[in-house]
Amino acid sequence: MKRQGTTVEREIHSQYLDETLIVKIYRPASFSSLYKYHICIMQDGDDYYKFGRIQTLSDRFHEDRSIENTVFAGIHYKDKFDRREKYHPEGARREAYMKFLAHEVVPLLDEEIPTYHMSGSRALMGDSLGGTISLLTALHYPHTFGKVIMQSPYVDEHVLQAVAQNDEIRRMDLYHSIGTEETAVDTTDGNVKDFITPNRELHEALQAKVEHYTYKEFEGNHIWKFWQQDLKDALPKIFGNS
Repeated sequence: MKRQGTTVEREIHSQYLDETLIVKIYRPASFSSLYKYHICIMQDGDDYYKFGRIQTLSDRFHEDRSIENTVFAGIHYKDKFDRREKYHPEGARREAYMKFLAHEVVPLLDEEIPTYHMSGSRALMGDSLGGTISLLTALHYPHTFGKVIMQSPYVDEHVLQAVAQNDEIRRMDLYHSIGTEETAVDTTDGNVKDFITPNRELHEALQAKVEHYTYKEFEGNHIWKFWQQDLKDALPKIFGNS
């Protein structure tokens, strides 16, 4: 099926990460400098394009007006080790990656796209560790990012503590999902971990603090088959016409 929107790629040589990264941007068919757009920055960017079918969903939701004008921007990782270093709460390059998102990706997108230049119009999205780093980055830069979509995020004490200690999170708009079968997930460090129990703990913490918070448990496990279907709920919820 022919895409209705258009994809452009931009390079950023990050001073924080000391490497060149590609930002793959998908603009809706109606894209025009006369309009303003919400921004959704996707961790695991190529996975969201390939497995999440984000272009198809963008086309569909813009056509039927399920979402407001939104541009999706994907950033990918080199390999599973690079991904863990950048996304994991204890990753060696996590802080540098968060600075990259806030201080290099956002200015690029604000220059490339007519945006609102407001935290409430910028979202971070990711699956598993990608969801984790999306939440942690928004907590660290609440005046830059006001929305988060996290699908089956990895949750540990670092994440729970970050939520407990942050008051800015009250004003954010969060979508959080987890599969009921995510009881034994293979992780990149070679371990098998229960995801649903700590996600339920995170749910309790967020429910007590965040006014605009959506939590969903789907029947499924830690794979794209279920995250792709979940996006059909997540995107209209976060970017829907009010």
